[in-house]
Amino acid sequence: MAHFFTRLIDKFLGEPEIDWDELEADLISADIGAGRVIPLIEELQKQDSQDACDIADYIRGQLRSAFPANLPQLPLPQAGKPVVIMMVGVNGAGKTTTSAKLAYRLQKEGRKVLLAAADTFRAAAVEQLESWAARLNVPLYKGRPNQDPASVCYEAHTRAVREGLDYLICDTAGRLHTRHNLMEELSKIRRSIAKQDAAAPHACYLVVDATTGGNALMQAREFHKATPLNAVVITKMDGSGKGGVAVAIQDELNISPIFLGTGEGKDDLIPFRADEYADTLL
Repeated sequence: MAHFFTRLIDKFLGEPEIDWDELEADLISADIGAGRVIPLIEELQKQDSQDACDIADYIRGQLRSAFPANLPQLPLPQAGKPVVIMMVGVNGAGKTTTSAKLAYRLQKEGRKVLLAAADTFRAAAVEQLESWAARLNVPLYKGRPNQDPASVCYEAHTRAVREGLDYLICDTAGRLHTRHNLMEELSKIRRSIAKQDAAAPHACYLVVDATTGGNALMQAREFHKATPLNAVVITKMDGSGKGGVAVAIQDELNISPIFLGTGEGKDDLIPFRADEYADTLL
């Protein structure tokens, strides 16, 4: 996919007038969200310059400034209290793969990590996480088939505390954000984990697929109602998705990205940086 700003400049460079409707449509198609795009276009129309390079620079600056200076960071563990991270999202967003890649990243930093397979009703999900854990040499806790996911996370937390681990990553079941009973299950998992540490879970990350566009914003709305989100992870940035939905989620829910998934490899999870995002990811 050609770089968004390169295509923008190529399209409008040398034109006597900018086609504002076309530019607006291009930005909205990048999933940035009409709430930001329309005021941005109106502001551009007031400016003297109609130069394509100047317009691209202005848009780039606006996208950078959409995100706070202090982006989410992974919580740091305290003695005897492992950091508990809940990973949530719909089926197919890349949640299990992201959980494994995050565990690998932490382990490379010298942290002691435990993965918990909390999708007990889908054998394939547990097998997928087992495969990743074996490949990365990361410990895995899994419950019995059809065991209550909340009790799996509780037992995994008990083990993490007992063994003095730094991080517990709970890979919850993929669920449709429209299924109320499944969303309620997330609240139950939170309550179960909090029994041993009132501050846990210390972070809840929503994994969204960049290729789903605006639907990722709807997912963020509903998951945030069910379980307060601390950050989002945007996956499949190496595909056809433009990733502009990060701006829309930030604008509406004030939830920032923490990582981007850029491929299927174990190292293909990179910290989100607003400058790089604005420069290269659209």
